[in-house]
Amino acid sequence: MMTSGTTLLQNDDALQAWTMKLREQFPILNEHVHSKRLVYLDNAATTQKPESVLSAMEGYYRHLNSNIHRGVHFLSEQATEAYEGVREKLRSYINAAATGEIVFVRGTTEAINLVADSFGRAFVKAGDEVLISGMEHHSNIVPWQLLCERTGASLKVAPIDDRGEIIVEEFERLLNKRTRIVGLAHVSNALGTVNPVKHLIDLAHRHDIPVLVDGAQAGPHLRIDVRDLDCDFYALSAHKMYGPTGIGVLYGKQRLLESMPPYQGGGDMIRSVTFEKTVFNDLPYKFEAGTPSIAEGIGFGAALDFLTSLDWRAVSVHEHSLLEKASDALCNIPGVRIIGTAREKAGVVSFVLNDVHPHDIGTILDQEGIAVRTGHHCAQPVMLRYGIPATVRASFAVYNTKEEIEALIRGIYRVKEVFH
Repeated sequence: MMTSGTTLLQNDDALQAWTMKLREQFPILNEHVHSKRLVYLDNAATTQKPESVLSAMEGYYRHLNSNIHRGVHFLSEQATEAYEGVREKLRSYINAAATGEIVFVRGTTEAINLVADSFGRAFVKAGDEVLISGMEHHSNIVPWQLLCERTGASLKVAPIDDRGEIIVEEFERLLNKRTRIVGLAHVSNALGTVNPVKHLIDLAHRHDIPVLVDGAQAGPHLRIDVRDLDCDFYALSAHKMYGPTGIGVLYGKQRLLESMPPYQGGGDMIRSVTFEKTVFNDLPYKFEAGTPSIAEGIGFGAALDFLTSLDWRAVSVHEHSLLEKASDALCNIPGVRIIGTAREKAGVVSFVLNDVHPHDIGTILDQEGIAVRTGHHCAQPVMLRYGIPATVRASFAVYNTKEEIEALIRGIYRVKEVFH
């Protein structure tokens, strides 16, 4: 586990041993599908969970189950301490300035909706513009469309080139005095492109325009430092980061969060309520109405512990080797076309095979025990950009192996046998 990335880069056996040691922490990887050992290559949709995450959530329900924050009894106080401890872990993990900048949400989608609704109510009006890119997930398109429909603002889109990279000159050209906010993916879920978000944020800030970064796909692959990026908002989902579903985080700069109205009303986001007036709570609780996902939050904390324990140089070396092996092998299969060939990519390879629908490919691969994602990946504008209805997407995590890539390639040749 602690083997250095440099050693792994030089030693295939060390890389293999490191990966196999990691795999021992993930019980689901021992499952069989259609009598075949599971090959799980659908990590961009959700990652699998280590035993520590499963145990943390079970431990809460077995030993601490109670509502948090206002209880004065032992269970409530212990549960509150465990849950709020995760907020500090998150603050440290992404290098936020204060825990007040860490808002718990259901996931990246809710985080973006929160900003679109709350920031939009405060700062966006008719004639204004919102700028996104041509590779965004629907979760970073639809909330802004809804905002523009409500306010009379316009949605502008920075185009991408054939490789699947944002055309930076066009992005910069679209920034102007009417632009109120920019929304960008750190990593494309459909193409794997790692965007130069730090540079793009700097370009936007030259016009005093705040930037929201969709980090859902970056979370499991990159170390995130929100102060180094200088982003104004950053959204993450726990279930993409070896944690549970149903919880995520919105990071926001304190001055911006303080200027924004509450997103929802209810318990915990208030200081006092009368029929005449409600006084709202301090950050971050102003944006956290109702009973939170307590067990999931505690599970998220265990996932952060897992991520913190990793040698991130080793993670980078390993995941890059998987991506390189898969890309090279797919390029050598007649009829296969990779969609998204950016110069910098994270562990995603999307492809099509001549005359075979991606859903049929996915079905045959499933019979071989191989889990991939097929479809438009909630990125239909990307599919339109490339003139295709869908792709097959194989996406990798720290526990995947080169043998699993080889199984994928054998599966593609099996597809070709069936259809040709």
